[in-house]
Amino acid sequence: MRNFLSERVVGLEPSGIRKFFDIVSEMPDAISLGVGEPDFDTPWRIREEGIYSLERGKTFYTSNAGLKELRYEISEYLERKYQLVYHPCHEILVTVGGSEGIDVAMRTILNPGDEVIIVQPCFVSYVACVIMAGGVPVTVSLKEEDKFKLKKEQLEAAVTDKTKAIIISFPNNPTGAVMTKEELEPIADFAHEHDLMVISDEIYSELTYGHEHFSIAALPEMKDRSIVINGFSKAFAMTGWRLGYVAAPREIMKQMIKVHQFCIMAAPTTSQYAAIEAMRSCDDEVAEMRTAYNQRRRFLIHEFKRMGLDCFEPEGAFYIFPSIKKFGMTSEQFATQLLKEEKVAIVPGSAFGKCGEGYLRVSYAYSIEELKEALGRLERFIKRLEK
Repeated sequence: MRNFLSERVVGLEPSGIRKFFDIVSEMPDAISLGVGEPDFDTPWRIREEGIYSLERGKTFYTSNAGLKELRYEISEYLERKYQLVYHPCHEILVTVGGSEGIDVAMRTILNPGDEVIIVQPCFVSYVACVIMAGGVPVTVSLKEEDKFKLKKEQLEAAVTDKTKAIIISFPNNPTGAVMTKEELEPIADFAHEHDLMVISDEIYSELTYGHEHFSIAALPEMKDRSIVINGFSKAFAMTGWRLGYVAAPREIMKQMIKVHQFCIMAAPTTSQYAAIEAMRSCDDEVAEMRTAYNQRRRFLIHEFKRMGLDCFEPEGAFYIFPSIKKFGMTSEQFATQLLKEEKVAIVPGSAFGKCGEGYLRVSYAYSIEELKEALGRLERFIKRLEK
């Protein structure tokens, strides 16, 4: 028989996040600080609206782009929160999580051989989605000495005549770095100068500490060359509802919906009705979760410093990215040995790109009690390494 497998798919590395998650799921007494999932229940009023939609028999397909009512709520939410103006009927698509939005964006804009600059460390799907769409990923490495912020000169060193787009994600997963309006302006200038699209993954936009989120699409003349991806998983603790959205210029959105309708048809109906309630009335619940994350963030920063772990102070998302370079181990070795000896799962920084080597991604989307127990085990492990 011939080989029926796609070389593109076979060549992809499995997710470094899921590897450790799968091990922990079968390990008694293990604590995982590896998964980017809120530990809060979805706010009750959101769940109640989902239940009510089922009771009313609202279980049929929606339009491909999503419920019109939800798209209007998304449009109003983006303008109210981030000064982004998108037409609900022509420039917004409801997707199966933000992850589908990334995939649809890549497949819509890329031709075979087009290059995409990917800013790393980053979410594990970016490189894979570019490759599966026939594109060529070109990575740019963020640096801790720059507070993991992107610099225009880094992009200048990576651009070629084949470059078509840049993927950025701020607040950043895994570092927790954010970029202000002033810091994004040179990136927007670069996109104009080289006639590039910017795909901005803003799934953590509601989770910032000391900074208000600013979208690059809100800068002058950037809306027409930006694709903004967001969703409900992180801000509203709705990971299992699998719902996200994309905002993009009309002509690009017209083609994105085509990809979406052939591959997905429509996002889950129950989730869409619940999401309407989330955007209308859950600002207070989001603020409460953000306050709790901030408390956990400060706790981890304090504890890592006390342990002697070098650690960049994150300003967004719910991750912290401590350095373990001084131990002379790779990230994979450190994480594997920690899991084996102390039953604590932390994701190696190398899972998010080569520049993540020497770091660990620690999620603080867990209770203080769980964090205290996990850090106690981590401290024991570090003390043994230092002997």
